[in-house]
Amino acid sequence: MLAVMMASVALTLLVNKDNGYVLIGYGTWTLEASLAFFVLFNMLLFFLFYLTVRGIKGLWTMPHNVRTWNRHRLSRRARGYLTRGLVQLAEGRWHEAEKSLLRHAENSDTPLLNYLAAARAAQSQGAHERRDNHLLLAHESMPSADVAVGLTQAELQLAHHQMEQALATLMHLRSISPKHRYVLKLLKSLYERLNDWSKLSELMPELRKLKVFSTKELDEVELNVQVHLLGQAAADPDEKSLAATWDSLPKSLRANSILVREYAQLQVNRGRAREVEGLIRDRLNHQWSEELIALYGLLEVDEPTRLLTNAEKWLSQRQKDPQLLLALGRLALRARLWGKARSYLEASIGEGEVPEAYRELGGLLDQLEEFDKARECYRKGLELSTCGKSPCPLPSPEVLGSRLPPKFLISPPSFASEEL
Repeated sequence: MLAVMMASVALTLLVNKDNGYVLIGYGTWTLEASLAFFVLFNMLLFFLFYLTVRGIKGLWTMPHNVRTWNRHRLSRRARGYLTRGLVQLAEGRWHEAEKSLLRHAENSDTPLLNYLAAARAAQSQGAHERRDNHLLLAHESMPSADVAVGLTQAELQLAHHQMEQALATLMHLRSISPKHRYVLKLLKSLYERLNDWSKLSELMPELRKLKVFSTKELDEVELNVQVHLLGQAAADPDEKSLAATWDSLPKSLRANSILVREYAQLQVNRGRAREVEGLIRDRLNHQWSEELIALYGLLEVDEPTRLLTNAEKWLSQRQKDPQLLLALGRLALRARLWGKARSYLEASIGEGEVPEAYRELGGLLDQLEEFDKARECYRKGLELSTCGKSPCPLPSPEVLGSRLPPKFLISPPSFASEEL
């Protein structure tokens, strides 16, 4: 600004000193003017020309500018309704949220978010047809977001217990994005709810490869799957199905004590205790398990003495194991070695007060006609089964009295007067 003022002052001084002269001729016409006037006149013409061009350009682009302004206005309004709808959705105001999210959704910068959130609002109202329509609009608004729309659809279908539709959606998603971890996670959950353990077993390698869950969680899922597969095989009329399923397991799983216990119990239920006795004994030699030794003591075979002899070999390292002593007592009972059975059962009670040991000892004492001791064993075993090692608390007199009918309540004065 200061530079312009200084230039103006300098120009004025220069013009006053020498005004200059301009002569323009054309045919018979001549134009005479001072140099200062000529310069100013040209500057004015240039300014008028500039204004004219700008005006014409403004008129030419006015429709586009109006459309752009209106689009921005609608976009701001759509963002406002989107924010309002999301807040209402978080507050549980499903109907208002759906209306807000759909209003001006076509003008939103992110119509996909509007329609997906509106689908969740419709689902919460039980309006499943509207939900599917919103999901269709979401897909049409952004066809490239097929996975996002499909995942939302699968989640909503699972929440509404539409298992077959959810399975179809997830299989489609898996075909277009086979390594998507969340798709696999939802598939795992769906197979569990459908009790489709064979499919879940087939899915396990991918779950491990992509580390969808932690190693510990995957091991638990694998164990649960195999337990159910063994149960299904046991229910198969084909007697070889259970053994075939067991043999098909990887070696690492066949060494798992829980699976060994499950398989052995299923075979015992079928009357094949002799076939799994060696399996249980081998597993116990490699890894001790209270569940397995308990099952070993319950095996009903033709040669209980042989099992007793095998089990007694573990005493050298586990002389104070109550479960082992209980199992030895049960095996001695089957071998009709009453004295040895009594010693083992009493030792088991002395080491851990196992309720089952009290029950077995009580039955033995009944056979030996020691009825008082038998009743005491039954009583202690019942206490341990119902209350643990602490005695069951008795109700206070006030509480006990409040639970009795009025005719059983006798006030102290009346009772004293009757005695007199």
